[in-house]
Parts: sequence; C-alpha cells; structure tokens
Amino acid sequence: MIRVLGFAGSLRRASFNRSLLRAAQELAPEGLEIAAFDLAVVPLYNGDVEAEGDPEGVAAFKQAIREADGVLMVTPEYNHGVPGVMKNAVDWASRPPQSAALAGKPVGLIGASPGMTGSARGQSQLRQAFEFTNSYCMPQPELLVFRAHEKFDADGRLIDEPTAGYLRRYLEAFLEWTRRFTA
Repeated sequence: MIRVLGFAGSLRRASFNRSLLRAAQELAPEGLEIAAFDLAVVPLYNGDVEAEGDPEGVAAFKQAIREADGVLMVTPEYNHGVPGVMKNAVDWASRPPQSAALAGKPVGLIGASPGMTGSARGQSQLRQAFEFTNSYCMPQPELLVFRAHEKFDADGRLIDEPTAGYLRRYLEAFLEWTRRFTA
C-alpha cells in the first residue's frame, strides 16, 4: 500500500480544491491511500517562532509528511500564482533544510480553478520550490481542472465524468511515480 498525504491550498471549507482532494480520495486506485491534512492549523512561517520550536500544527504537518510515501498538493491559483497558504506549507515543510520533511519525497500537483487555466501558473510556481526541497515532482500527466464551478455540484461532489476519468488516470500515474521512490 502506498500512503500519500494530500492537502489543499485553500482554507475555505467549500473550496473547489478541497473538493478535488476529496474526489481524489474517493477515486484512488487500489494500492493507493490518500490521507488529508487541513492546513488551517499551520501558522504563517516566522523564523523567530521556528527558533523556539515548531508550533503544534507545524509539527503534526511535518510528521504526517515524513510518515507518507508521497505528497499530493491540491492548489488553487490566486492572481496568476500560488496561494500564500500553499507556499507557506511548503516553506514550513522545507525547514530546517538539512532535515526537511519534503526532502526526497515524490510530489504530485493537481488543482482546480473557475478560470480557463485551471491553476497552471500556481502549479508552475510550486514546481520551482521543489528544486530547493529536493522533492521529486511528477512531470506528467498534469491535472488542471478549469471552469471548476461547472465540474462540482453545490455539495462539492465531482460530477463531471471526463474530469473524474482524468483524475483516475492521474492517480494511477502518481501511484506508479511514488512507487519508484519507495522501492
């Protein structure tokens, strides 16, 4: 069993990206288990706070990453870029650099947006951060859910069957990608 930690870069309970993470959990292929972590407990990064010891939410987040075989980041795109919530999570998980929780982890990126680019710019910016964290971001396939307001119902359920099919194929590829690093 490959165990992956998933988290959404939006704190809003009814966000499309939280809904996409739930859909990923439901559609995960056999052999892949996705646990969700809520980033609401991770405060803004502050070196002074870090020097006193990781806050409880940060310590739990880092431990969850360390225990996982891989990480699935589900990111929205705000103002043509990665949202602060997601970048903050990466910043905490990259500290301290010599023993970062993200070091050596396979990473998957997916995202949803009401816009036509489906979080492409946000995902692209996140990929740059993985050079520093020495994480292995899966290059292909990509999953960019555009016009997300048409793909989920009012309860946050993925109702668009083509998108569900793309998500299944993405998760199958991510399972194989993660296995490369756990052998």
